[in-house]
Amino acid sequence: MKTNQLGRFGTVSRLTLGGGGIGQVWGPTSEEEAVATLRAAVDGGITLIDAAPGYQICEAMIGEAFAGRLPSGVRVTTKYSLGTVAMEDVYFRLRASLAASLAAMRLERVDMMLLHSEIRPDDFEYPPGEPPKNERSTALSLYRDAVRPAFARLVAEGLIGDWGITGINHAAATIDALSEGPVPAAVQAIANLLDSPGAMNGTGLAPRPRDVIAAARRAGVGVMGVRAVQAGALTESFDRPDTHGPDRDDYARAEAFRALCRGWGEDPALVAHRYALGIKGVDTLVLGVKNRAELSVALKAEAAGPLEAEQLAAIESLHLR
Repeated sequence: MKTNQLGRFGTVSRLTLGGGGIGQVWGPTSEEEAVATLRAAVDGGITLIDAAPGYQICEAMIGEAFAGRLPSGVRVTTKYSLGTVAMEDVYFRLRASLAASLAAMRLERVDMMLLHSEIRPDDFEYPPGEPPKNERSTALSLYRDAVRPAFARLVAEGLIGDWGITGINHAAATIDALSEGPVPAAVQAIANLLDSPGAMNGTGLAPRPRDVIAAARRAGVGVMGVRAVQAGALTESFDRPDTHGPDRDDYARAEAFRALCRGWGEDPALVAHRYALGIKGVDTLVLGVKNRAELSVALKAEAAGPLEAEQLAAIESLHLR
């Protein structure tokens, strides 16, 4: 598998195994299949595993697969959805979540810990019906004044190797966070042909992921692309029970893309992964696969490389983003 430089974090495989699929967030999978998928990912050349306690059984499956001894060259991340809390609580909340993650994965440290909640302007108000803003997002001032110092403390204590952020939904606030030091080692940003975070975006704002990616490049921050198939919207069939909502709407919007892939005799999921791998500035693509069959498609996409210019032009001519 090809490798790339993920900012100051160093060299990583072009694919990262995300924890949502093996954690049963993206549909059912057995614990046996989750463990087998983890091992198959490493065998396939993946050197980074992106975990989180919010991914249900993901971290426990990492502990089960590797028994506390990650294969040589393999690194792991975890995350924490902090929200907006009192400044004096930030370090202790991050530290408590990290301790639980380390116990589940049977590790003594992780290579990176990311802020999992989106960073928002302090005065932003979400549309009616959305979860409380202090639960789902971290105020930009709290990020600057407390989150960054807390991560630096965890690095100094040897519990994490580095730190990163989630750069989804609030593009302007994320770009602000990337534009002044100390900057994160990496940012997770949407990377799909729809430029869509789907159901993750309840802000009413345009997500602008390519602006976030460009800002990261200017700052020397690594980019971990996420949602290559947009929660299944860019696959042949939507394999979750959702009957409505933004992800299902994206699936309907992408019908022209699937028709194009049928004309090529190609699997839409494979094409979507190849497209995402070709987005300028994406250093590694985080997979949401939940089994070895889905992993195999992503591995084939990476081996094939980015799309040919003619294929890319055909997709862009659909005006889906």
